[in-house]
Amino acid sequence: MNSPLVVSTQPVDLSRRSTLTDYSDLATATGLRKITSTAEEVPHPQLGTITRATATAVIANPWLGTNTEHDLSERTEAIAPLLAKLLSDRLLYSLGGAEQIQAFGKAAIVGTAGELEHAGALIHTPFFGNLLREALQGTSIICFVDGRGIPGETLRVPMWHKTAAATRTHYQTIEISLPDAPHAAEIAVVAAASGGPRPHARIGDRSTDRPITSAILKGIKL
Repeated sequence: MNSPLVVSTQPVDLSRRSTLTDYSDLATATGLRKITSTAEEVPHPQLGTITRATATAVIANPWLGTNTEHDLSERTEAIAPLLAKLLSDRLLYSLGGAEQIQAFGKAAIVGTAGELEHAGALIHTPFFGNLLREALQGTSIICFVDGRGIPGETLRVPMWHKTAAATRTHYQTIEISLPDAPHAAEIAVVAAASGGPRPHARIGDRSTDRPITSAILKGIKL
């Protein structure tokens, strides 16, 4: 049976509202059980301190009990923008604003009673991705991971540069632990951001690569 979705009778303007403290209405509308945030600081002698952060929302699966032909679009449109707002607000707070963010990523893990498509529905549409990208002032496609999981998962969320996805220095992952999520009837949605590149990136970039094709296989030295 679907979890109830409470719809406000009055329009709510979230565009300029902070959800860091006042979000009970969003919690009700999304079936939110909890939000967790993490931040880590990596000191670097040349780059200064690189801060990396995640924000995770654990919600009741709104499609629980539906079959694989069920239309996911209505609940996606209602819930995904609220999750994008909740998570982006926390990343902006942790990293000190969009101008401090250089890389981003996202993830969704659905509990065992749900379908993999339920995870994808909350992060792979414009109702989440476009809002997260705009809030963090990015232009790149947001790299991601999704899957099915149980409580106690350790998740590696990939990130890359928010405006230049081919920039290898910013290919990185951040590891988080989900000690009590997702329960079988839940979905955990994650947004991640970094204030810099990998601390010791040194594998070059596409702008400096020499042309490489399969022709190099003809002269391999073992």
